[in-house]
Amino acid sequence: MKAIGYQDNLAIDNEQALQDITLDKPTASGHDILVEVKAISVNPVDYKIRQSRPAPEGEYAVIGWDAAGIVTAVGDEVSLFSVGDKVYYAGDLTRSGSNAEYQLVDERIVGCMPKSLSFAEAAALPLTTITAWEMLFERLQVPVTNNSADKNGSDERDNDVSVLVIGAAGGVGSILTQLLKIRTFATIIGTASRDESVKWLKDLGADHVMSLNNTEEHYEEIIKCLKPQGKLGLIDDPDSLDAKLLKTKCLSLHWEFMFTRSMFHTPDMIEQHRLLTDVANMIDAGEIKTTVAYHLGTITAEHVRHAHQMLENQQAHGKIVLEGWSA
Repeated sequence: MKAIGYQDNLAIDNEQALQDITLDKPTASGHDILVEVKAISVNPVDYKIRQSRPAPEGEYAVIGWDAAGIVTAVGDEVSLFSVGDKVYYAGDLTRSGSNAEYQLVDERIVGCMPKSLSFAEAAALPLTTITAWEMLFERLQVPVTNNSADKNGSDERDNDVSVLVIGAAGGVGSILTQLLKIRTFATIIGTASRDESVKWLKDLGADHVMSLNNTEEHYEEIIKCLKPQGKLGLIDDPDSLDAKLLKTKCLSLHWEFMFTRSMFHTPDMIEQHRLLTDVANMIDAGEIKTTVAYHLGTITAEHVRHAHQMLENQQAHGKIVLEGWSA
């Protein structure tokens, strides 16, 4: 099967940083399904792993943690999917990634693809959707309406709940803003700096947009903005944070890492299957939309390197997708 991999941790302007390669097609067993990958999207975690994780000696490492495709085989313990099902998922950081024609993934972290989306549109969603959902509703426990119908088309906001989304025009922020808009009455304050990012964010439903980025650079200012007994959630990687600054306001700190369930095989792994299914239903109902901002063509090493370069240089808003394999 075709795949894209690396053997050395090289700068992205080096053609060997990501290479077109050929690997054996894997076989499904247990809870694994074998997916024929039709489209992928690229996330900052991809280039962070490419830069830092060594490949097994004499082998290629295959990365990528966002995909949509078709189930072609199932393991003997699979109960959620059948051959032919269209699926979308982020995968497991500890396993071979989605930059390959075929990928094994545990069924419990996979969702049925939204029926109204193309493979590319669906591939943009899993990693950021899981991150945003877990952050909002599991870590921060933002109050939600029972369902979107409760809002009765009203734009009224609950003045007691405001959510500041830092880097809101990025992949996670783009879906998080929409989930806040459709599932809560919170006032949404998003941050963006470039004109195109500001417009993107307003189109997604942010109530206010301001310029701010990176938790570490503005940590003390963020704490000043938070209400007493408020909550601070992080997905970035600051070198250090002074937890003592949270004490006076009795603030809580929550770290979200969407790979935790799959890495540790937690008893509630299947929650990611359920939330992806819920989001697919919301998309098909027209409540939220895909966050594709850039389609870079077919899945080749050259095009994936371009995507990594855009993310490393912070040149992108929304999500970057690639679709199909060249002949």
